Amino acid sequence: MKILIIEDEEELAKSIVQYMAGESFVCETAGDYGSAMEKIALYDYTCIVLDITLPGGSGLDILKELRKNNKADGVLIVSARNSLDDKVTGLQIGADDYLTKPFYLPELSARVAAIIRRKTFNGQNIVTFDELKLNVADKTAIVNNTVIDLTRKEYDLLLYFISNKNKVVSKNAIAEHLWGDNMDIADNYDFIYSHIKNLRKKIMQAGCPDYIKSVYGMGYKFALN
Repeated sequence: MKILIIEDEEELAKSIVQYMAGESFVCETAGDYGSAMEKIALYDYTCIVLDITLPGGSGLDILKELRKNNKADGVLIVSARNSLDDKVTGLQIGADDYLTKPFYLPELSARVAAIIRRKTFNGQNIVTFDELKLNVADKTAIVNNTVIDLTRKEYDLLLYFISNKNKVVSKNAIAEHLWGDNMDIADNYDFIYSHIKNLRKKIMQAGCPDYIKSVYGMGYKFALN
């Protein structure tokens, strides 16, 4: 899952990225209003951790821009302000949750995960596709009560496919989702081909049909037929 941390306190942003990366999130950062606006215009994120007070502008204006453009990114507002008005305004504009600084990183992670469950998986921890069951809480894939031995990237790829089932996803979208700001390492897409090959092999060995369909010139589709 790819998230964006919009936070001008550099050390806090680094701490959040380090912790969330350990929780299997791909993290990108923006330290001011201008760079944050550029990123939300160019990319989609599963969730955005959004500070209200930023150099160059307000996080609430970033939230307004997201909702004006009907972007579905989840938003968790974080702010040192402990004002009821700020909370109410943020939630009215379209934030999914609000966390006041200082906070514990495990709570931040839990709130981000809860937003993703609500927005992407209807609040469920178990996501089912045909014979596959994914537990998004403990990040496991199960077929016939047997856990498939997946790497982190393979699990992320499988969850991304299921989140976009029956849709064609481009190789570029997959690279961006798996590597975020480091997607340049996948320029020749060899990494993607390798992950898809290994994932396909593992889910078929577990007893599933081949869900991953190549769509010539476009990308891949995860579907029954």
